Amino acid sequence: MASVNKVIIVGNLGRDPEIRYMPSGDAIANIAVATSYKSKDRNTGEQKELTEWHRISFFGRLAEIVGQYLKKGSSVYVEGRLQTRKYTDKDGVEKYATDIIAENMQMLGGRQGMGGGDSMDDGMGYDAAPVSRPAPRPAPAPVPAPRPAARPAPNFSDMDDDIPF
Repeated sequence: MASVNKVIIVGNLGRDPEIRYMPSGDAIANIAVATSYKSKDRNTGEQKELTEWHRISFFGRLAEIVGQYLKKGSSVYVEGRLQTRKYTDKDGVEKYATDIIAENMQMLGGRQGMGGGDSMDDGMGYDAAPVSRPAPRPAPAPVPAPRPAARPAPNFSDMDDDIPF
């Protein structure tokens, strides 16, 4: 039986990324992303907003990009998979934590405080929109495509009857 372990999160960073390096030199970045859900209380009819926090880990080049370009408040789209780990806290109690292991990330919104207007996309699975875009130019009037010349009707009477198939 096939299985799927896929997570998509769109939210905002609650703090700056934490970057660490393994002995091999590979980067690890951890972020906390908040997502919100609005619902109506059945008893009072009041709108409530519930915030859920997600721990997300990045590895390798993607971790370096996260450390370089993301900061607290940044909007981000992340695709990844769930991974549950078991650990023992400082009091000796075994606990479990479920994290998202990121496989793809896109920065959403503008480039805050970076200046410039070029896209930062280098094919590494992330993208950022420029801070400001030039005003759109009016589209030129469409030019009708030339009509193809009329073709004479095919004359099948002069075809060979020795077709090899």
